[in-house]
Order: sequence, then C-alpha cells, then structure tokens
Amino acid sequence: MTTLTIWIVAVFILGYFFIAIESVTKVNKAAVALLMFVFCWTLFMIAPGTYLPNLLPGHAAQTVSEVIEKHLGSTSTTLFFLMGAMTIVEMVDQNGGFNFVRDLLKTTSKKKLLWRIAFLTFLLSAILDNLTTSIVMVMILRKLVADQKDRLIYASLVVIAANSGGAFSPIGDVTTIMLWNKGVITAIGVITEIFLPSLVSMVLPAWMLSLKLNGKMEVTDKVAVVAMESDFSANQRKVVFLLGVGGLIFVPIFKSITHLPPFVGILLVLGVLWTATEVFYRRLHRNSGKSGMQKRITSMLSRIDMSTILFFLGILMAVACLETIGVLTMMGDGLNDVFAGNHYLVTGIIGVLSSIVDNVPLVAGCMGMYPVTAAGDMAVDGIFWQLLAYCAGVGGSMLIIGSAAGVVVMGLEKITFGWYMKHISWVVFVGYVAGILTYFIFSSFHLASCLS
Repeated sequence: MTTLTIWIVAVFILGYFFIAIESVTKVNKAAVALLMFVFCWTLFMIAPGTYLPNLLPGHAAQTVSEVIEKHLGSTSTTLFFLMGAMTIVEMVDQNGGFNFVRDLLKTTSKKKLLWRIAFLTFLLSAILDNLTTSIVMVMILRKLVADQKDRLIYASLVVIAANSGGAFSPIGDVTTIMLWNKGVITAIGVITEIFLPSLVSMVLPAWMLSLKLNGKMEVTDKVAVVAMESDFSANQRKVVFLLGVGGLIFVPIFKSITHLPPFVGILLVLGVLWTATEVFYRRLHRNSGKSGMQKRITSMLSRIDMSTILFFLGILMAVACLETIGVLTMMGDGLNDVFAGNHYLVTGIIGVLSSIVDNVPLVAGCMGMYPVTAAGDMAVDGIFWQLLAYCAGVGGSMLIIGSAAGVVVMGLEKITFGWYMKHISWVVFVGYVAGILTYFIFSSFHLASCLS
C-alpha cells in the first residue's frame, strides 16, 4: 500500500469518525461527507497514474474526470430514486393518505396493538421505506398510547419491524435500493428468498417484547387521532393514495418489463402523480378560489431533505474513490482469507457493523470489494448478495443509532442509547441470528430440491 493510498484511507476514516460523533460536534454529517468526497479525489489527482495504469501522458485530468463521472452516474440513479420516492410519500401523507393506518391500529388490548404495529409496520416499510414508515407509525402511536413506558416498547418494535420489512423489499431500504440499482439482486429474487428470514427477524423479537405487555389500555378523547386536513375530496385522496402507493409497488414491475433502471420508474410515478394533483388543484382553484400551493408538489420539492441526499452523494463518491484505488478489493480478499470464504460469517459481521456505523457506506464498500460472477454465491441473486441485503438492513436494529429509522424514532420518543441497548439490543440479536439460520435452512432445502 503506497503512502498516497494511506492518506486517502486516513481521510476517509477521519471523516467517518466525525460522522459518527455528529451529535457531539453538531456538524451535519452531509458537510463532512462532501469534504470526504472532495479531499479523497483531490489526493487521488496527485498521482492518478498509480491507480490507472493505462493513463496516457497529458490526459490525466480528462481521464480522472471520466472516472468520476462514471461513478457519479451510478450514484445519481440512487439519489434520483430517493428524491422521487420521498416526494411521492410526502404528497400521499400530506393529503391524508395514511389515515387508514390509524383506523387499523385501534384496540384496547396491549398485545393486540403490538402485533398490529409489528405486521403493519413490516408491510408498510416494504412498500414505502423504513424511515417514512417509522415516522408515520410513531406519530400515530403518540396519539394512541398514553403510557410512556409502553410507548418505548412499541416505538422500539417499530424500528425492528421497519428495518426487517425494508430488508426484503427492493424499495424498502436505502441499502436494498443500492443493491437493486447495482443489479446484484433482482426484485423477485430478494422478495422470495429474504421474506421469510426477515419475517422471522421481526416475529421473534415481537413475541419476546409482547411478554412485557399485559392488560388493556384506555383510549380517551385526549389521545384520539385527528384526521389530517386536505383540500381534496375523499375520492381525490383515494386517487392520490392509489397513484402514489400503487405506483411505488409498480416500480419493480416496470423495471422487469422495460429493463430500465428503477429511478426511471419512480420518475414515471412522480410525473403521473404530479399531473393528477395539478389537475385536481386547477379545478379546486377554478371552483372555490383556493390555490392550495402549500400541498402542491412544486412546494413539496423545496421541502425535500437535501442534507440526506447530499450525505449519500458524498459518502458514495468517497467510497467510489476507495474502490478505484483498490482498497476495497484488498479488504474483501482479507475477509475471505480470514473466514475462508464463508459468506454467512462475512455478511453476519457486516450486519453487526451496520449497527455501529452507517450501513450505506458499508454496503457501498461491499459492492466495490466483491465482484459479481456469472455463477455461484457471488452471482446475481447469489447467497452473498441476498445475505448482504438481509444483514445490512436487519443488523441496523441492534443499536438505536444503527439505522435511519432508529435515529428518527430516538429523536421523536427520546429513547436513550443505554435503555435501548439494555432492553432491546439482545432481543434484536436473537431475531437477527434466527433469520440467518432460517435463510440457511431455506436455501439448503431449495438446493437439495434442485439437485434431486
């Protein structure tokens, strides 16, 4: 490893450290990620010929620009997908599309409420995404559950169920979206192979947490949920919901039919929803004089969390630099040597690490560390990639800071790191290992069936 390579790795590690202590420094992780991106590639430019052996004299700047643009193109597909999905979900939410969730959760039994939360969160996070689903579920829980101690258990279950549900869906988690965009997993493959392990990783912890809840709770007017106001009529809200959520479900189908990247499908759904809502607001304006500007997509686009988008841009492009200089390949070879190519151990450890550090760069790193083969465990929909989708998604639930869903629930419900680690982490770990074992048994049975 050259001195320049060591400097680039040091910049990445230092940046990663400051991202991890964001709560202490109060410096937004997006700013740090962008600095990582710029500094890594600036150092790369000192001696690009070291990493690009076919570099022609006098063409360094042009060649490196082409390399960066190639990585940027791959990264942009994920970013555009996220921006489109965030806008669609925001539009549905702002117009009361998720009010039906509130009605499904109504019950006075603590155990019934727990199981309804578990399965509803699990399914919604697969259709939407784990972050948005967590926000919706916690906001509803704050209206339904008055007891703070009980609500902490329910909120923790939301984190578990959201991450488990997102792991088996190609649109349910950022890391799964990344793997799907990269083409190492298919929508059908990840759903059929990872659904059962993900379900086990949710059901087992839910059952263990249900033992802590007994009796009934009182639902008073004080904790009743107020329906979200909307300028649209009931039928128009249904159309918005069907176009938005139905469109998200249609995206994998669109990809399988057209073979176009997933972000093209998400932009198609956004365009259709945008057109429909503009027609609704045009009629509203003509009939009642209301403009409804606050809930139009043109307004919602300005409220997209751009810091999150820029964080993904910075971290993915910094990881792309590590991939280009060959560090990720060396790490992959090292893990394979230590664990003798045991994909269950390698991905299992990656899943545990994803609860400590952000799973986005971990998965991005793995995509650079391991090549896709034509056949075997590293092929498209191979054991390694499917296990990576499961472990990186579910493993983030082990610590409250291990996933975007956990961080947002931590902020909304004031869950402390220590409380979660004491009461929830071991429960998640049991479910995590049970899910891996389920995948092993299922894949072994499937292989035996094929051989026979």
